[in-house]
Amino acid sequence: MDVFQPTPPQQAAPDPRLQPTPDYGTLGPGSDVAKSTVPAAPGGVRNSQRPAGNVRALQLLAMMGGIAAALLVSSGGGLAATWEKISGMFSSPKKSAAGYASPSDRDLDRQRPQKQAEILLARAVSHNGGSQAEAEAQIQARLDAWHGKLHWDSQLSDLTTVALNSSDPSVRASAIEVQLAAYGLSKNDVTADALVRRADSGDHAQKIWALWALGLLGNRGVQTDRVVQVLTAHLQGPRRDSDEDSRRWAVEGLALVGTTATITPLLETMHNDPSAMVRERAACSLAESGMLSHVQRLTAVPQLINYSDDPALDAQTRGWAFQALTDITGQRLPNNSSAWRNWYQTAVASGQ
Repeated sequence: MDVFQPTPPQQAAPDPRLQPTPDYGTLGPGSDVAKSTVPAAPGGVRNSQRPAGNVRALQLLAMMGGIAAALLVSSGGGLAATWEKISGMFSSPKKSAAGYASPSDRDLDRQRPQKQAEILLARAVSHNGGSQAEAEAQIQARLDAWHGKLHWDSQLSDLTTVALNSSDPSVRASAIEVQLAAYGLSKNDVTADALVRRADSGDHAQKIWALWALGLLGNRGVQTDRVVQVLTAHLQGPRRDSDEDSRRWAVEGLALVGTTATITPLLETMHNDPSAMVRERAACSLAESGMLSHVQRLTAVPQLINYSDDPALDAQTRGWAFQALTDITGQRLPNNSSAWRNWYQTAVASGQ
């Protein structure tokens, strides 16, 4: 596959390989919608229930193995030297007394930007203490140098998907930065303006990519309030999008933004959207997907309790309300609205 040379968003349509990230979180241990027939994601990839933790771990190990193999090919020194390089990828890089970089850092500098991004994302998702923190710092430090030199392929897509599903918000943030760099999107008003126009495109692939990319950009502080307004307009009001898939990706974009202002439209979408898939994605965005903090998610609890016995909602959506409550609070209560109300009132009274 040729290296993607990004063009300014206002000048050309997005490369067909640039797609919203599929397989991005499901509500609780499993999703009723995910187990049923779900429309295919852009590019024909069918979305499904998020793989169980052991499956995801195996996928990550396979990716890491591929990255390690690249080091085998690109470096000499025999098996012992190669093992030192591979081991160094997933341990905290150290500096010598003289201040020189460790062998693992020198090897990283010799790699192409694409491989650097893969290695550092793999380190970031390893949850290995200092290695993770160092990887996140190096991603930030290298972003400018990577701009225009990364291309969006299956390897980077898989790694960013793993990172976006991480329990660590800083790892999710690193995934957003890498994805913006791979998309060739500068974090400025010009890019935001172009994506807003593209979000109204009659081309479905362009539209849903723009909705996702707006979420990425809004999360990094570029026209965040405007991004929330644009994405919300696709979900409700006179400009509400009639296309189910477009509304789904507007929800995903809001989840990525991760500001308190996204909570109300996500709650309203969970309650009012005619599509079960879109309602489930809104519930998941409130519960665990996206960039909302734990404190922000807690503010949705009272309304979710109201939804849990709302006769206007179908049983499936009320079930998602209970599951979202469990995911947010960590409480293992029965699917009973009274039990949840009693718990919440007690928690508030005790200042928990």
